Amino acid sequence: MSYAFTRSLGFFSALKKVILSTKKTNSSLSLPVAASAMDGNSSCALVLCGKSSAENETAKTLKNSGALKLTDNTELSILLHSESEKPIKEDAFGVDSFMNSLSTNRFGRFLLWSPRLPSTHDVVSQNFCELPIGAVCVADVQYKGRGRSKNAWESPKGCLLFSFTLQMEDGRIVPLIQYVVSLAVTEAIKDVCDKNGLPYVDVKIKWPNDLYLNGLKVGGILCTSTFKSKQFNVSAGIGLNVDNEKPTTCLNTFLRELSVTTYQFRREDILASFFDKFEKFYELFINQGFQSLEELYYKTWLHSGQRVIVQEKNEDQVVENVVTIQGLTSSGYLLAIGDDNQMCELHPDGNSFDFFKGLVRRKLD
Repeated sequence: MSYAFTRSLGFFSALKKVILSTKKTNSSLSLPVAASAMDGNSSCALVLCGKSSAENETAKTLKNSGALKLTDNTELSILLHSESEKPIKEDAFGVDSFMNSLSTNRFGRFLLWSPRLPSTHDVVSQNFCELPIGAVCVADVQYKGRGRSKNAWESPKGCLLFSFTLQMEDGRIVPLIQYVVSLAVTEAIKDVCDKNGLPYVDVKIKWPNDLYLNGLKVGGILCTSTFKSKQFNVSAGIGLNVDNEKPTTCLNTFLRELSVTTYQFRREDILASFFDKFEKFYELFINQGFQSLEELYYKTWLHSGQRVIVQEKNEDQVVENVVTIQGLTSSGYLLAIGDDNQMCELHPDGNSFDFFKGLVRRKLD
């Protein structure tokens, strides 16, 4: 008998409340919006495209079957890329440009694009079984984008907004996939810089799933999974500020401030490079474990050697401990060491927007 459950990756319920004092950062990928900000019953269009003739046949089959659905009774129109009106708006995602730049064997080769969707993540997660593994959904704008704990987020034009599918067998490593995705994003940006002779735009990883540039949040990752028929069906969603200055900053604003080039990052180039990097990293991850990527990951994240003060409430008493972050545990939590040389594991708690607020500290034997 098959069964299914849904699990958000990277955010775990705490066993007890902890207050952590650390430096706060003014950061957000996007601004909270009310759920009713836009009409959920409005219509949306999806354009399907494959890199190969076989994948384009899959697109035709999906269109004819009418199997793809959206929630909230949103009317959905399905088009094939070959049938879509041309020319498309200048600021729309360039499907042909993306496909011509892509060089993967599996990931990103089947594309669903829309100028406007409730959420790319909902599209791939709700239609997971209808889509080929590695399929990606891209939207120019999404009006019901969500972060952790189902928070609603505004996702303005200029963001790279996409979600894709993958399948895993070993549940012990599923929580680590968000780190592989984060690393692929940062390395893709470096790759685009290399190809265009640009100085590195040094985007950093803020554990567990945020992307930062010059102290401001420019991106985030959301991974969810369901377990069905002995497989974990994983939907990975990414938002990256490419050409939208609000609400924080974006990659192109950073380039303009450097005043060394007229080049502007394009979403299509970053996405194609992302899948090239992710496919390589994913193969290493599955075959050799996350250890094969740890050195590069630690060079890219913000936390090695970071000292934090944990104030742990225990009934009416508050016990204060200073810990230093060492890395990640095998299960993907933060590994830290106290001033007493006691190793401990730090877990995020609930729905906090502050990096360390509400961490759970558990001693390791």
